[in-house]
Amino acid sequence: MTKHIYIYSPSGAVRDKAAFKRGIQRLQTLGHEVEVDVAALASQQRFAGDDATRLAAIHRAADSGADVALISRGGYGLTRLLPDVRYKKVAKAIDKGLQFVGISDFTAFQSALLAKTGAITWAGPALGEGFGVEGTPDDIMEACFDDMLCGQGEGTGWRQARQSVVSDAPLVASNPDATRSENSFGIEDAVLWGGNLTVLTALLGTPYFPNIKGGILFLEDVAEHPYRVERMLTQLLYAGVLKRQKAVVLGQFTDFKLTPHDRGFNMTTVVQWLRQHIKAPILTNLPYGHVQTKVLLPVGAKTDLRIDSRDVLLVWGHI
Repeated sequence: MTKHIYIYSPSGAVRDKAAFKRGIQRLQTLGHEVEVDVAALASQQRFAGDDATRLAAIHRAADSGADVALISRGGYGLTRLLPDVRYKKVAKAIDKGLQFVGISDFTAFQSALLAKTGAITWAGPALGEGFGVEGTPDDIMEACFDDMLCGQGEGTGWRQARQSVVSDAPLVASNPDATRSENSFGIEDAVLWGGNLTVLTALLGTPYFPNIKGGILFLEDVAEHPYRVERMLTQLLYAGVLKRQKAVVLGQFTDFKLTPHDRGFNMTTVVQWLRQHIKAPILTNLPYGHVQTKVLLPVGAKTDLRIDSRDVLLVWGHI
């Protein structure tokens, strides 16, 4: 099924032009019509053009009439634009069928839009890192992207890391009559939200941080040592954010380097520490983050979560 995909650059400048071209060619090979924003390859310092240029690109994407607005890459820059984004305009485009998709720095835009309008966007690939890789892009990512395009995506499932599963995980469910067997429980009708931990934490205390209670918060990051991850989680904890959620789902935390000084301190340590401080279940190994094999997640959608030991099922088909 041919879809109209609009490529734009609201964050960092595109440095890998070869990956950019490969991404476009891959989408075209899959049968889609690809439209590239006039400023997609703009560059000023580390940004894809100055603030006004990148802001205008977002609004052109909203006006494009496309089926999907896909960012070229992440990086940094969207937080600078948040006060001037025309959120009602973007939300109206989404109501008409436009799907905004992105990752990493895109978390700032998604969070602000959710806070201001409640509109649903998609956490997924960027053009370059997702479709522009050398060789064939990941088949799971492409399948999930295709499901989103066709409106057929209903959910995703995965297995938690063995060492992160605990037998005393509490039942947290919207249904007071829900039952629980050993290490098995469910959550119903909870808003899925989150994204990149660093970007999300940077929005705390601003009008662009979603005030979600009883939600399912998913998090990922790249090139952040576990102690830095824990420090950001601690900030969310002390701000009361984590205690207001029905579940915290940890995705992929990649490209960090442990040192002899850590003496065994790692991401498992972080998860264990966090479990001592919140009652909500903390799930691990969500296939999402700065990795090739990743699912697409509807940020702002009502979702159901089913957990049976290591097996997790996240369902949003009812949206």
